[in-house]
Amino acid sequence: MAERAPHRLPVRVYYEDTDAGGIVYHANYLKYAERGRTELLRAVGFDHDGLLTEHGALFAVRRCAIEFVKPARLDDALAVETEVVRLRGASLEMRQTIRRGAAVLATVEVLVALIDAAGRPTRAPRALAEALQRYEAAEA
Repeated sequence: MAERAPHRLPVRVYYEDTDAGGIVYHANYLKYAERGRTELLRAVGFDHDGLLTEHGALFAVRRCAIEFVKPARLDDALAVETEVVRLRGASLEMRQTIRRGAAVLATVEVLVALIDAAGRPTRAPRALAEALQRYEAAEA
């Protein structure tokens, strides 16, 4: 896919996101990343419910790797940057970067499979592929 600025989602760290030391608990980075992917979909005109009801497709995380670089802390203002690396027939590969200002706190590489309601692989709806391509072209 084309080089362009990634989708950015602002996130504030709340008390509920942290451990006893005020540092973001590691599993919450997955939640931030999920929100980033969801909001990228919204930015191109899709939501999870509509993807299922109108196109018969769901997303299921197939693989996810996180590299923790620096800790996020209580009250930090973060940004989750999400970019599509590759869209294949039945999968979507994304790269996500969680930042505090310019500092990289974590990187997430995720492979999302598209499945039907029965859990079988299904091709990405053409409308989704076209919407992602238009988004990237507009952001380039």
